[in-house]
Amino acid sequence: FVAVTTLAATFASAETPSPAGAAVYFINLKDGDTVTSPFKIQFGLTGMGIAPAGSQNPNTGHHHLLIDTQLSPEQMKQSVPADATHRHFGAGQTEVVLTLPPGEHTLQLVLGDGAHTPHEPPVISPVIKITVK
Repeated sequence: FVAVTTLAATFASAETPSPAGAAVYFINLKDGDTVTSPFKIQFGLTGMGIAPAGSQNPNTGHHHLLIDTQLSPEQMKQSVPADATHRHFGAGQTEVVLTLPPGEHTLQLVLGDGAHTPHEPPVISPVIKITVK
């Protein structure tokens, strides 16, 4: 238990660097799209690789999908929460089939390091708005 706690504290206190030019983006959605639920979202990444949560490989991370929320500057230095609006893809997944209620929604991708913390500088997509009909 002590070793795990120490490792978690080490992860939490260190900001994992991201390489210049790294970018995360939506492959199959763009701002203003109208979709029918359920719908597939494909995650794109350039300049870095995908690795599962817990990995400490340099220049890697895993996806987090923010639904109808954003991270504050303080949250950008902490592990991304895990709940209905902060979806984790810690096994290295690069797509999801999502069900959302009808209406307008915002989506944003955030790449997290092995401890689910955004890199420094953060690798985040622009926020897009979609309409679910």
